[in-house]
Amino acid sequence: MAETPDTPDTRTAPAEPFTGPALWFGPDVADRDDWMVRLSAEHRRELRTAVHTARGRGATLLRTTVADFPLPMLAAELQRAAAALAEGPGFVLLRGVPADLLGEAEARTVLRGIGQYLGRPVPQTADGRILCHIRDTGPVPGLPRAALPFRTAESDLLGLLCLRPARSGGRTLLASAAAVHNAVLAARPDLAGRLYRSHLFGRQEEGAPGEEAYLASPLVTRHGDRPSMRYDRARLAGAAHTAHDGDPDGARAADRELYDLIETTAASPAVRLELDLQPGDLLLVDNHVVLHARSAYEDFDAPERRRHLLRMWLARDEDTDPTVRSAGPDFRPVPRTGVTPSDVIRPRSLRRARPGCGLMPLRTH
Repeated sequence: MAETPDTPDTRTAPAEPFTGPALWFGPDVADRDDWMVRLSAEHRRELRTAVHTARGRGATLLRTTVADFPLPMLAAELQRAAAALAEGPGFVLLRGVPADLLGEAEARTVLRGIGQYLGRPVPQTADGRILCHIRDTGPVPGLPRAALPFRTAESDLLGLLCLRPARSGGRTLLASAAAVHNAVLAARPDLAGRLYRSHLFGRQEEGAPGEEAYLASPLVTRHGDRPSMRYDRARLAGAAHTAHDGDPDGARAADRELYDLIETTAASPAVRLELDLQPGDLLLVDNHVVLHARSAYEDFDAPERRRHLLRMWLARDEDTDPTVRSAGPDFRPVPRTGVTPSDVIRPRSLRRARPGCGLMPLRTH
């Protein structure tokens, strides 16, 4: 008999509310600063010295190691940040990267160097780019840019280093996946089971030869008191329906209701946290437990003053990733290892680069 949207799925764990540090609400978090690391004068000196050391050793972005980017004191703060990402609320804001390290070349070295203390870089594009410039070089200056909805990225960790903010707007929005899950469970228990079923996600970029056009993954898997959520409406829309449903029309309708509820819940003032990233702010996010979005914005006319962030994707090592360690055999999440590189040798013109990772109009954050 074909499954209907209300049919229980015995393949999934019972839908129960999440508790613990991964469950938080924006208004409560906004009144605290325990998720923020303010870099001291000594930390800033260490960063300058580390950049100088990396350059002196000729360390490329792909070959930079912890030894190439020594941070004797800041390393301890980064260890605590890693614990907050893996076991706490799932996000940390490092504030105070020096202005003299926010030039494009210096910022790349800083972001890559700090990333070495948290995980290993994974590609964001099919040609293997591990750092992406998030900026708008559209032909119409001053044109308002629409908001981007809540989603997760295809990596364990996301890093965003702000080089310049927009003229107005462009806030980064965060939401607890646990809070969103619990709200869905409370408001629509008939839809909650669909969070644990496999949904079809369209590939983010052109896949490697032989790769399937879609990957099947649950929206949520459980790991004790921490969720692992995967969600991107743009990719789900192309996939059309839940992977295991035999009633496509009913599945599409139920899935649309579920996706709408996820997004309205994450965007609600009671759940979301709004951040105005300023130059020198480095936001670190665990994509398993936190969704992110961006508010609408208006930018400056002059290209050199426009909003500009540098983005990094990281994967945790399997032996240090709690989501891999504690996942049961029936609920192991699909690994988040970025985009499969299909062209890492042939140079690609920046004018043909993917939006958000080169000189094309910004659409990705």
